[in-house]
Amino acid sequence: MLATRLAEHRAPAASIDVDRLQRDRHARLQAQLERQGIELAVLLHGPNVGYATSLPTRAVDVTHAVYERPVAVVVAGEDQPHLFWDGAGAHPAVLQHPAVWPELDEGAARLGGELVELSGGLAGRRVAVDVQTGAMLRAGVFAEAGLVDGSQLVAGAKIVKTPDELACIAEAQRRNEVAMEAVQRAARPGVTRSELAGVFLARLADLGVEASMIDPIFQPMPRSVGDGPRTTTGSVAFPTGVGNPTLAAGDVVWVDAGIDHLGYASDFGRTWIVGRDPNRAERRLFEQWCEVMVRVLDVLAPGVTGGELVRAATAAGAAVPPGTSRPWLPHFYLAHGVGVESAEMPLLGTDLGPEFDDGMVMAPGMVLVLEPVTWEEGASGYRAEEIVAVTDDGWCHLGGGHGYEPFAA
Repeated sequence: MLATRLAEHRAPAASIDVDRLQRDRHARLQAQLERQGIELAVLLHGPNVGYATSLPTRAVDVTHAVYERPVAVVVAGEDQPHLFWDGAGAHPAVLQHPAVWPELDEGAARLGGELVELSGGLAGRRVAVDVQTGAMLRAGVFAEAGLVDGSQLVAGAKIVKTPDELACIAEAQRRNEVAMEAVQRAARPGVTRSELAGVFLARLADLGVEASMIDPIFQPMPRSVGDGPRTTTGSVAFPTGVGNPTLAAGDVVWVDAGIDHLGYASDFGRTWIVGRDPNRAERRLFEQWCEVMVRVLDVLAPGVTGGELVRAATAAGAAVPPGTSRPWLPHFYLAHGVGVESAEMPLLGTDLGPEFDDGMVMAPGMVLVLEPVTWEEGASGYRAEEIVAVTDDGWCHLGGGHGYEPFAA
């Protein structure tokens, strides 16, 4: 039933206009600047820089993200954003300037001078900043400005996706799923996690994907929580990413991977069973997972709150992981958004609480990665992810149609 509904709601293939994509994002940033009374936005977080300028995020790891760190600046009322960066990759409409090296004292001082040049002076101005380096703080770059959170500014701009953004996410997910088909065929007894990762990365190269956004996860799961690593929530430990285990016949393996297309993320999640068909308990967990998904999709539409989706999932009556009364891991969520980051707003079912969920109202263009988890002590659990987007009259599925069979042979 679930597979049929997803197929019936699959979003049609759509072309991507990269020029329109950049224009629309800049327009949304400008709208947020006006709405919040902000005169200047200074962005250093890689995905935020990418959103403003189309520059690909080079790395998420902090030890690499600061290397030749780009800085994006959006000035209220201007038609084009500015980028301080010596390399290639930004959209042609972006006004590019030499790199300023904000991690260094002399670079931070230079950035302060450039911002004064662009804005006419920061004193008394309302400025949005998402990251400040130690050098920027020492230099007092924004000492005379009124600061607001630049990440919140960008979040307000990107929470509702344009048609081009939805098409980017759908294409990223399609390639992710195609690559995972090769991995699923290779997931046999005696194969190591690193070998599966190699199959995945090799298939990505065949598909024209140059990098993976996150390290692919192929995690053999314990049958009972007590058999796995201890967690502070008393629940299931995932992901761990420790060691290079060899898959054995009958292993329950939770899979997770994310790649991007034109800077927009995908998110593949499945449960595989190695070397055999699932038993009765494992099929029951899968069926309960499907029921949770159906309950949520029955409710999902514009105007519905995140709280309503959370309550619909909980009402399915599925067997839940230890440490929680709801069918998802307590340290994660029922759903998260996806876009220029692999997890972004909206976030539903988190420890932010029911009031937060009830305040999150679904609107056309919002994207949800639904990731329920069902669990039965002694039988392990079932976890998978699906990406859907809210439409004018309901929702559409952004996946490529990868099957649900919870086994890898």
